[in-house]
Amino acid sequence: MAELLEFGMLFAFGFSWPFAIARTYRSKSVDGKSPMFMLIVILGYMCGIASHLMEGTKLWLVAVYLADIALVSTDLALYCLYSSRKNTTKTEVRK
Repeated sequence: MAELLEFGMLFAFGFSWPFAIARTYRSKSVDGKSPMFMLIVILGYMCGIASHLMEGTKLWLVAVYLADIALVSTDLALYCLYSSRKNTTKTEVRK
């Protein structure tokens, strides 16, 4: 039962990231995004993976963790891409 509840938590968190990614991609804006938050989320997922690998049980949940890490990493990559463009645009406007 515990692994089903953990899967539910991972699914709920993972389900929200595609919406955040789509919003960032469409708007090309990173306002309100926190790269530190995303890195902390990835670290948390990595701790969950390590826990399951150390126990050697419920390895199927590792795949769900990896999918969630991929989603958060995509949003983080978009953050890096669009925040650098935003800084470049500000610099060009000041000249």
